[in-house]
Amino acid sequence: MWVEAVMREVPRERFLPHDVADQAGIDAPVSIGYGMTNSQPRTVADMLKLLDPQPGDRVLDVGSGSGWTTALLAHRVGPDGFVIGVEIVPELAQMGRDNVTTTNARIEQAGAELGWPAEAPYDRILVSASARRLPDALVDQLSPEGGVLVVPVGAAMTRVVRHGNEPTITRHGVYNFVPLQES
Repeated sequence: MWVEAVMREVPRERFLPHDVADQAGIDAPVSIGYGMTNSQPRTVADMLKLLDPQPGDRVLDVGSGSGWTTALLAHRVGPDGFVIGVEIVPELAQMGRDNVTTTNARIEQAGAELGWPAEAPYDRILVSASARRLPDALVDQLSPEGGVLVVPVGAAMTRVVRHGNEPTITRHGVYNFVPLQES
């Protein structure tokens, strides 16, 4: 399956602080500082499967942290796709910039609006933090022609597929994430 191949090609330890890099092989969240974590690999794999990014897609990665999910997505969408990671913690945004070395991805400091609306619409949006309710601002940034959003809402992993103004919403298990912070 493509998810496992991408995760082998983009090793987690490259995206962890040096003092915790030895925890890369543990299937658990790992602290990256500032009250944030690098998500559990099994959870990241589940989210990537639900997101189902395709080569050539434009992807938004909200809560990009140290850049691991941004790099995984960039590898998947390939040279014809592009990924924008957005991170609210300035130090983590810089860490992500330092870690993501592909030319088809970049990491931005989160602005006043949730996501990165200036470059919307996106084919896919991944959110690695738990929202209290479905973030309409991110649904609005999806392509109206089959755009997919994967976001934990409360504890429920939620998948939104947008067709025009009619989103289809499904839930896929229970997960724990740090809370989504809006700037």
